[in-house]
Amino acid sequence: MNMTLILSLIAIGLLAGILSGFMGVGGGVVMVPLMILLLGYNQHQAQGMSLAVLAVPVTLLAAYTYHNAGSPINWKYALVIAGFFVVGGFIGSKFAVSIPQNILKKSFAIILVIAAVKMFFSK
Repeated sequence: MNMTLILSLIAIGLLAGILSGFMGVGGGVVMVPLMILLLGYNQHQAQGMSLAVLAVPVTLLAAYTYHNAGSPINWKYALVIAGFFVVGGFIGSKFAVSIPQNILKKSFAIILVIAAVKMFFSK
């Protein structure tokens, strides 16, 4: 690994981690576009890498911080959601790898734009 690659990996991890802890986003919203821009990944590679990075230990500490700061986490609910998130992630990945790159990339962009517009105009 050269220094540019190492710095790109560090930047992607830090930015995604900071935004994940700050706003609850990180994977799809931050890491996927940055991996495409900085690492030259295609859409499939970036989405797969994002999923690999977002393992439970990464987010557990951030969730625990919210819990200790007075925003209690219902851990039972979290475990149920996490279990089905694993199942949904598996199903979604099977679907995503069967879609051509250009369609997947456009679908990803449309979802980000819809989410951004909805958030921008909501009260």
